[in-house]
Amino acid sequence: MRDSSSSSSKPVLTIGLCFLVALLEGLDLQATGIAAPHMAKAFALTPAMLGWVFSAGLLGLLPGAFIGGWLADRLGRKNILIVAVLLFGGFSLGTALADSYATLLVARLMTGLGLGAALPILIALASEAAPEQLRSTAVSITYCGVPLGGAIASIIGMAPLGEDWRVVFYVGGIAPIVIALVLVVWLKESQAFRAQTGEKIAGQGMLAQLFGPGHASRTLLLWVACFFTLTVLYMLLNWLPSLLIGQGFSRPQAGMVQILFNLGGAAGSFLTGRMMDKGHARRAVFIAYIGMLAALAGLGLSTSFAFMLVAGFVAGYCAIGGQLVLYALAPTLYSTQVRATGVGASVAIGRLGSMAGPLAAGQILAAGTGVGGLLLAASPGLVVAAVAARALLARRNRQPQ
Repeated sequence: MRDSSSSSSKPVLTIGLCFLVALLEGLDLQATGIAAPHMAKAFALTPAMLGWVFSAGLLGLLPGAFIGGWLADRLGRKNILIVAVLLFGGFSLGTALADSYATLLVARLMTGLGLGAALPILIALASEAAPEQLRSTAVSITYCGVPLGGAIASIIGMAPLGEDWRVVFYVGGIAPIVIALVLVVWLKESQAFRAQTGEKIAGQGMLAQLFGPGHASRTLLLWVACFFTLTVLYMLLNWLPSLLIGQGFSRPQAGMVQILFNLGGAAGSFLTGRMMDKGHARRAVFIAYIGMLAALAGLGLSTSFAFMLVAGFVAGYCAIGGQLVLYALAPTLYSTQVRATGVGASVAIGRLGSMAGPLAAGQILAAGTGVGGLLLAASPGLVVAAVAARALLARRNRQPQ
């Protein structure tokens, strides 16, 4: 009985620890957006320069996601995750200590490297820890940590920070270092990874499993959907507070919308995962992308604070729910030997979108198009992402895995 109880508790412990890391990741991902208005004053940043601060962190996510996944398939999920957590914690502290625009860019770049490496490992670990019928739910519970961490960042941001804008980065730096020590003691290596140790595949074998017959179309569709979904998601995550203040809302009002965006994201992540495990993946895709288009219109056109709160919640539910669909699908497309690599590659391609979104937003706003024009420009990408996600579901159902 003791062994059985211990065995049954391991998935819960693994998913719980993955959730905690995702919570810290979400806090740091939105920390720059929360601190942006104060940071812009402290460093005399123009909108275009601020766009580069956002994109520097996201640029680090790109190689981090691919390299982190690749190393995790070879050296183990646990070891690489701990290194990634220490990396983004350490350089979040570096952000707080930055004394110039250049050092700020470097700190955000290196923080992004650690954040990027962590996410595909979290997805692979959660997927491998759960029973097959609960894999999407396990990934969704893990990914719930990202918007909830963002909500914590928003709560911190609602305080009258002023010159203390660095507080959010101190929190986002010290907490990961503490959690890394917890991972050393409590996190167990993936059983699926341990079972295939010694069966390392050559680079050609890895490429075959990503792009071979029956895999290439699914991999490419996943990449397209991730790219365009993350373009819109990270544009909102980084620019939403500044956009709302630019529309005439107060900082506390912008903070409330940001909190509801993140709470909506947590709800969207969990409920979308449950829908997928119950066989309603196509319905989840429809709700996510149609809802995103409607929410973008609401955010761009509404002048009512009450309606803006609703639009913020729906935007979070649909944007993060749409990303969860892709993150839950990704581990099911690849074998254990290349799972973290495949997930990491899709996350890395998505990071191109997450980098392009804030950077493009900064340039568009600098050109004077306004909030409505910015959100309208994001809409075609959502249509492309929705079509790619639906096509991916169709191919996954037709082809053996």
